[in-house]
Amino acid sequence: MPSPFPGMNPYLENPEFWAEVHSRLIIAIADVIAPQLRPKYRVAVEKRVYQMTDENSILVGIPDVVVGRSLTNTEKEPSNIAIAIPLTKPITVNLPILEEVREGYLEVREVATGEVVTVIEILSPKNKRTGEGRKAYESKRQQVLGSLTHLIEIDLLRGGEPMPILGNQIKSDYRILVSRSEYRPKAELYPFGLQEQIPTFLLPLRQGDTEPLLDLQALIHGVYDRAGFDLVIDYSGEPIPPLGEVYSAWVSELLKEQSLR
Repeated sequence: MPSPFPGMNPYLENPEFWAEVHSRLIIAIADVIAPQLRPKYRVAVEKRVYQMTDENSILVGIPDVVVGRSLTNTEKEPSNIAIAIPLTKPITVNLPILEEVREGYLEVREVATGEVVTVIEILSPKNKRTGEGRKAYESKRQQVLGSLTHLIEIDLLRGGEPMPILGNQIKSDYRILVSRSEYRPKAELYPFGLQEQIPTFLLPLRQGDTEPLLDLQALIHGVYDRAGFDLVIDYSGEPIPPLGEVYSAWVSELLKEQSLR
């Protein structure tokens, strides 16, 4: 069953689904562009690994009941030994532990030289909120922007803080950034809203090479259908994160038209 939305489906942003969406979309992009890039280029699936601790980390709980040796004297005869006051019942607390995070991304590499020509990133929620996830991504981003490698940055998440763009406070629900190394610091930004289709864009390569057109909208619809998200998404409720007043009425009417609400 196809996605009921013309563009990005906001229900896919739910943390319950996003990790799978991210993984499937990475592979879908690689599969669709790889045949168009042969034999000069190949597409490698890479992972960025880091550790972080925050409120969303795995937590270690301390049990409510502590088993220990009784301090009460059990002798029947009188004794001058003082009886210890029972310990206060402990409260349950949570201790954060380090969580290993693995984030997938794509590298388009030139076969003859092994050089990375283009990096394709799909942002995750950890990249867009304060913490180690954002620091790790921003560090990688700066390395790419300071090199001769092109960068494609795909942001399909309404929540969190968008990646910085100097001197421009463009507001949009979603955005795609295409940064060609030869044009920096200028870059191509594709901002779009929930009611719009996801824009198509060219995949930057070496100058003079034919650049394939990347239809991200078709890939998102394909991921939705193959993963069977229509079987698990509850369209009777609000998406996570919530829509707000701007889109709530539009989404409600759209879903009612398709008998999903």
